[in-house]
Amino acid sequence: MTAGFLEPDERETVVVQVSEEQAGERLDRVVSAAVPETTRSAAQKWIECGFVTKQGKALAKSTKLCAGDEIEIQVPQPVALAVEPEQIPLDIRYEDEDVLVVNKPKGMVVHPAPGHPGGTLVNALLYHCGDTLSGINGVVRPGIVHRIDKDTSGLLMVAKNDRAHQSLAAQIQDHSFTRIYEAVVYGNLKEDHGSIDAPIGRHPSDRKKMAVTVQHSRPAVTHYQVLARYRGFTHVQLRLETGRTHQIRVHMAYLGHPVAGDPVYGVKKVITSLQGQCLHAKVLGFLHPSGGRYLEITSELPRYFTDFLGHLL
Repeated sequence: MTAGFLEPDERETVVVQVSEEQAGERLDRVVSAAVPETTRSAAQKWIECGFVTKQGKALAKSTKLCAGDEIEIQVPQPVALAVEPEQIPLDIRYEDEDVLVVNKPKGMVVHPAPGHPGGTLVNALLYHCGDTLSGINGVVRPGIVHRIDKDTSGLLMVAKNDRAHQSLAAQIQDHSFTRIYEAVVYGNLKEDHGSIDAPIGRHPSDRKKMAVTVQHSRPAVTHYQVLARYRGFTHVQLRLETGRTHQIRVHMAYLGHPVAGDPVYGVKKVITSLQGQCLHAKVLGFLHPSGGRYLEITSELPRYFTDFLGHLL
């Protein structure tokens, strides 16, 4: 079993007085700086849960701090993980004592959620790794540093301890973590290469979808390169600068070239034979948490992808 922070049964109180240097800083930065071994994503969860207060009042993420402010942080203690290990085969492309890179098949859910209580990548990781998974990202997402969608195939990074998780999360935050995908999209892109710089947030009328929007959004940048052109479709390489939910699928639809087979952001007449979007996470590159050497892991295009390309010839 491992541990997480989403359902604490005990809390340790940490009192912080905001310094002159911290005045005006984001609340999550102050919280993560005050509690060693805590990431900003964990700090943000604590703020959302009301664990960060001033004079007994829960603070919002947007709170502007002043020098001399005294805030209290209720640091949740780890709780037992309820998700059960399952003996599910994993296609592991790299593993050591700090990290694991797995090649996820299309159709596999990353972590348990309503409708998918088992059979997920996390269930398989718990069986394979036992207690050696980071607990930073919660009780149902142990070790998960970043995610890919259920019907997206390809490489996924897993942290086997909190120190490694922090290092990898920081690389994602400062855009030094390499994530390269390949996709087949509808239509013929005008340019051979380019960038899409368009903020992504929740769709204003459909809360299950994401959209390019200026309201309640975050910056999102995707770089693309045309690999091959076919009648009615283009094979593209895509590099993520940021990692928003459904980023590639949303950005390509926004560009007018949705990913083939995408049932959410694609055309109405979905290519059902693809059983989801034709999108594969092909390359992961990162500085190793121990020693800092650069590693780059590559996976081949899966059968569903190459078969589809063959049909386009």
